Amino acid sequence: MGTKKNVAFSDIAEYTHFSKTTISRYFNNPDSLTLENQQIIADALEKLNYKENKVARILANGKTEFIGVIVPDLYHHYYSEMLNQILASYEKFGYKFLVFIRNEHEETERCYIQELMAYKIEGLIIMSHTIPSRELASLQIPVVTIEREDEFVSSVNTDNYMGGYQATSLLAWHKCDILIHINSPTAKSVPSYGRLQGFLDLCEERQLNYKTYVREMGHSFESTYDVLFSIVEELEQEYQGMKKGIFISNDTHTNVLLNILFRKYGFLPDDYLIIGFDNSPISREAVMPISTIGQQINTIAGEAVSLLVDQMTERKKRRPHLQEKPVHKIITPILLRRETTEKESGYAEAF
Repeated sequence: MGTKKNVAFSDIAEYTHFSKTTISRYFNNPDSLTLENQQIIADALEKLNYKENKVARILANGKTEFIGVIVPDLYHHYYSEMLNQILASYEKFGYKFLVFIRNEHEETERCYIQELMAYKIEGLIIMSHTIPSRELASLQIPVVTIEREDEFVSSVNTDNYMGGYQATSLLAWHKCDILIHINSPTAKSVPSYGRLQGFLDLCEERQLNYKTYVREMGHSFESTYDVLFSIVEELEQEYQGMKKGIFISNDTHTNVLLNILFRKYGFLPDDYLIIGFDNSPISREAVMPISTIGQQINTIAGEAVSLLVDQMTERKKRRPHLQEKPVHKIITPILLRRETTEKESGYAEAF
């Protein structure tokens, strides 16, 4: 039995009575053809059972359909879930992803970007904080960032200030004696700084008793545990017998705090009310479901890929209208009340 011949451009040209140049334009620059001719060629591809040779197409037009992604780490459940949602967008957009995990050194991350550029990525989604946005804007490809400094590139972020204000309002509503915010060092240019600012503003507006702990937590369970354990010891010395409302900047760290308290007491003491931020899976999977500010991770990921694809698609047109200014999309957070704040009333929203 003979092998089945692969359908070539010449076969499509013969079938449609178009030139091979026209067939090539259909694959590489479809907007240069009329809609009628595009439909004729599309019908021919189906009739001939054409199977695209991706490697040949890349060699012909230099378009790889690859998007680069750089994430800070996969220890924080927010980033792992965000990456999961980005990768899942392949079914909708058809783009593949090359992923690097951030190194803390700028030069190493620049090497990552050079490696991605060598693979002819068409766009870049970046969540790490290492390289300034001005430098990212000079890459000559579309760039979209998520939750990082974004002055010179397009971005999709949560309304972090609103989220911080919501979290603090919930603790204040529960009439906590002392409000605590625990965070890592964050520059004011980074969107997540709004979580701290929202906390501070509400406490000042209502003249509430509060304290902040800004500590470097590291990138592992062990390092985070050590830092939060020392904070718990300090809280129990300074605020013994007081109702403590604790707002932590992400659910990964919130889960570690919950872990510490359960190891110490076997339960969450009544004088602790805790809320996190991001609504990553760990907030629902923890030993006690964690109240949190939901960042709508699936929406953010979808908007980021869509924004990038729009820019990449525009560049493929014969007369592209390139984006003159960065586009910044802000996604509204959602307050999710669960057992770490609602244990007294027995009320918790569905998660």
